Amino acid sequence: MGTAIEYQKLMTEIVYINLPGPEAPAPGMSGGELLHGFLAELHRIPSQELRNTLEMLCNKWNIRYRETKG
Repeated sequence: MGTAIEYQKLMTEIVYINLPGPEAPAPGMSGGELLHGFLAELHRIPSQELRNTLEMLCNKWNIRYRETKG
């Protein structure tokens, strides 16, 4: 007889986006720096409805924004 609850352990990776990010693209930026700036810019969206959608998508894809102390 099997156990009452069966589960599968899933390996997930969390991606952290450090804030603040670059304000604008600059010559010579790497692809990672461009993506970082783009995602940081999305975090600054003034519309609460769009921010809620962004938060939902980030939770789905294990993306977390974090403020850097500096």
